Amino acid sequence: QVQLEESGGGLVQAGGSLRLSCAASGRTFSSYSMGWFRQAPGKEREFVAAISRGGGITDYADSVKGRFTISRDNAKNTVYLQMNSLKPEDTAVYYCAAVRAGMGYRHNEYNYWGQGTQVTVSS
Repeated sequence: QVQLEESGGGLVQAGGSLRLSCAASGRTFSSYSMGWFRQAPGKEREFVAAISRGGGITDYADSVKGRFTISRDNAKNTVYLQMNSLKPEDTAVYYCAAVRAGMGYRHNEYNYWGQGTQVTVSS
């Protein structure tokens, strides 16, 4: 089992950057593929990015490709989401998630979730 805690959200102007972090408990972090999802008010939770257990494979939603970068440090049990060139439509609660399997793209493929961190991008 793994527990996840996100941090790094906040208020930023359009065009700005934020880096989200997700710290995981336990000694088996490297056994989990990790993902970032987001949910805006009144909308469904959507996939943002995913990274494989070793960090060698990543994938992104088309809406963030070229602007966001997912990475992980297995020695620190942490996954990151670097967000650049932020847009108002990126405003949402961002969640990290873990699955003890290959990378997933749907929220119901993930077993463990953090509590979320709010990202607000002003125009």
